[in-house]
Amino acid sequence: MATLLEMAAEIVSAHASATSMSKEELIAEIASVYQALAALEKGESVAAEVAAEEAGPAVSKKKAFGKDKVFCMICGKGMKTLSRHLKTAHDLKPGQYRKQFGIPRTQSLAAKSYSESRRQMAIDRGLGDKLALARAARGKKAAKPAAPKAKAAPKAKAAKKK
Repeated sequence: MATLLEMAAEIVSAHASATSMSKEELIAEIASVYQALAALEKGESVAAEVAAEEAGPAVSKKKAFGKDKVFCMICGKGMKTLSRHLKTAHDLKPGQYRKQFGIPRTQSLAAKSYSESRRQMAIDRGLGDKLALARAARGKKAAKPAAPKAKAAPKAKAAKKK
């Protein structure tokens, strides 16, 4: 029968073949799988340990919001924006995520470089100018009073005279 360490190494190697992991992550993963297997062998519950691990964020709030990537505090994955990932992977809305980890509403859930590139693209296309023109046109339309309706009474009298 294989030793617990060999079994842990096999499990982690299968996981690492599908997911890119750093050296530190591999070592931590082997240790946690080994502990879980040892607990199972002793007849202890592993679910309590896993729940305690997931209660804390995978990444600190300071490290989660970088210039080029934003890291999910639940699973630790890095990406340009979190909104879609939160919905598909964790079935969370951004507001729920912010509340869970105490993230202020002013903190963007997109990488700074991504936000800056989108902003620059909008400026290059003149979207801000077009928005200002559309708002001004809408303002003029709302300020313009409606033309008074012609009275129906004189027409009715003229029709009766004939």
